[in-house]
Amino acid sequence: MKGTLATAFVLVSLYVNAQQLIMYHTFGGAHFEYRKDTSLFHVSPKQVGQILFEDPLAYKEFKRARTNSTVGGIMGFLGAGLMIIPIATAIAGGDPEWAFAASGGALVLGSLHFSSSYKLRAQYAVDLYNSKHAALRRKAEFSISGTSLRFVIRL
Repeated sequence: MKGTLATAFVLVSLYVNAQQLIMYHTFGGAHFEYRKDTSLFHVSPKQVGQILFEDPLAYKEFKRARTNSTVGGIMGFLGAGLMIIPIATAIAGGDPEWAFAASGGALVLGSLHFSSSYKLRAQYAVDLYNSKHAALRRKAEFSISGTSLRFVIRL
């Protein structure tokens, strides 16, 4: 009986290795959670890159996503700065250059494309990682009821 229980717990530890990345889309980007076994952790994009490092295709896709995020952030920041210059000049009573505001607006609109591209590529990388680890996920049930012992592994 003890040998059977020990074998059952070893099988559970081998087959129940649920690793899953979860991505939540937000207005400005995304939030990530990492589920390992029964624990759930909030992870940063840098940590997601470290998790995805074991899967080369997913890691490469996530690096592209991070590049899109960086480019979009820089474009958005510069665009906002260019829009603020003529507005501040107008408030101060000077003669504003509205061409700066127009070019800033164009940069902000361009940054939206990079933001959406980041979300799509990051989601694809997370899906690639989860599909590789889906084969390792099994549902296991172990119960003792009176004189019976039940151990079920569902694929």
